[in-house]
Amino acid sequence: MFDFQKIRKITPVLWEIPRSFRDDMRVPARFYSHEAMLHEVGADRALEQLVNVATLPGIQGWALAMPDMHEGYGFPIGGVAAFDRQEGIISPGGIGYDINCGVRLLRTGFAKEEIKDFLRDVGRTIFSHVPSGVGRGGKLSLRRGQDFDAVLLLGARRMLELGYGIEEDLAHIESGGKLEGAQPALVSEHAKYRGRDQLGTMGAGNHFVEVGYVETIFDAAAAQDLHLAQGQVTVLIHTGSRGLGHQVATDYIRLMNRVMENYGIHLPDRELACVPFSSKEGQEYFAAMQAAANFAWANRQLVTCEVREAFQRVFGQETPELSVVYDVAHNIAKVEEYEIKGVRKEVIVHRKGATRAFPGQPVLIPGSMGTASYVLLGQEASLVQSFGSSCHGAGRRMSRTRARRQTSAALLREDLSAQGIVINSGSKRGLAEEAPFAYKDIDDVVDVIHEAGIAKKVARLRPLAVIKG
Repeated sequence: MFDFQKIRKITPVLWEIPRSFRDDMRVPARFYSHEAMLHEVGADRALEQLVNVATLPGIQGWALAMPDMHEGYGFPIGGVAAFDRQEGIISPGGIGYDINCGVRLLRTGFAKEEIKDFLRDVGRTIFSHVPSGVGRGGKLSLRRGQDFDAVLLLGARRMLELGYGIEEDLAHIESGGKLEGAQPALVSEHAKYRGRDQLGTMGAGNHFVEVGYVETIFDAAAAQDLHLAQGQVTVLIHTGSRGLGHQVATDYIRLMNRVMENYGIHLPDRELACVPFSSKEGQEYFAAMQAAANFAWANRQLVTCEVREAFQRVFGQETPELSVVYDVAHNIAKVEEYEIKGVRKEVIVHRKGATRAFPGQPVLIPGSMGTASYVLLGQEASLVQSFGSSCHGAGRRMSRTRARRQTSAALLREDLSAQGIVINSGSKRGLAEEAPFAYKDIDDVVDVIHEAGIAKKVARLRPLAVIKG
């Protein structure tokens, strides 16, 4: 349990660990939480990891953690840190293994009452259309070479060129579904091999496709702008760069561990492996990371088309178009500009299990099976407080092993069925690991973000059918 005696309360939802907490800290460490949630915040190594992040070269302002924080690899999940573009570092542990794991929200032309009698068909059909589970491949198998590199270069745009989607989709994706600095040649052949057949697939763990509906509208004007209405059926897609992104992270963590000492970098935790952002290795990783991010956007684009096909299979060819509300990344690094101590600076912002929350931008916060998800809208305060960042979900409160010990797939299915939620999953073990009680209270987490002024609540979604690996 973390020692909270030296932590100061800045606002009712913002706390600071001062630089004096440890001699090697370069900046304070800050985190968002209600006081009642502190026991969960301090239950694992997340705050210790946050303090470690505050020691990294070139860090600006403060190391940050969102209210969904929990222990991760190197950085805590829910961690945000900005490093000077010239003097700072880049760290794969601050981005995560599943590069551009993210969430896409689709709105449909259906009301909840119109599909309630078709939920089992909808769940089964999506489950058959969207391959899921560890190692599962999809219907689109790419040849390594120009065919594959086009996806790494163009992201979601390449899927449109192949006939998967419509031009309007790209207008509602963060960065248009494509990062410009991608260099496919810097992605290893092994990473490409792992990703060769994984476009249009979900994977396992906490990834899912969820059919739900708009249960509550908090801001009628904002909801109208997003074309969301009370009772409207929605679809959330949560997946990332699959094995390709994992291998990119693995390759460059190994590289950085070999060369760090050449740059005089000494770390409190080897999982924070990093190099100067401006170095050859730093720029190569950044370009490979961008390629993996583009692969993830292409993946979610193809999954979107598979979900559209599933709806057409159930409801016929005249099914109203499923439109993209927005698509956000939550394991990524981007060069952005902020005012820090009165000076405008370019920084490389690491968001690991954190979502961009620029003013006016939709922020998608998925819950876990059986709990709500949220649509928020980024606010100006995010640029001052959190390097334009928000939380990305509820955040785990217990390990997967502990969750399995407390329930079974059969019991979980029974409980969710009693709530009217249809479950389709290929793994009993994976289903138990993702039990709702294994996560923090999504309402509490989102309330912290809303009260901090980082993003405001627009709509709350409730699940009807959940499809998992």
